[in-house]
Amino acid sequence: MKNQIAHILKLSIMKTIFSMMLLFVIAISFQSCKKDEPCNCGTIANDGIDGNCYWLEIRNECSGNKKRFCFDEDVWLNNHVGDNFCVTNQGEW
Repeated sequence: MKNQIAHILKLSIMKTIFSMMLLFVIAISFQSCKKDEPCNCGTIANDGIDGNCYWLEIRNECSGNKKRFCFDEDVWLNNHVGDNFCVTNQGEW
């Protein structure tokens, strides 16, 4: 009887250790799946016109930095404060 209880206890401990190791491996594998693409998207924080520059100020979703970009009038008219926007010809800022 004591041997059975000891055996069941050992199996339970082994299952717990195995489960913890498996969770650790899964967590590590998700960390290594980061994108290598530049982070050039964000939320439009402000907009305006300076001379011939129709600008959108975009807050980068990765860094939180804001930067102004000039666009054609049609791009400027079709995008609004609060919209998500990606700048394709620009790296991270």
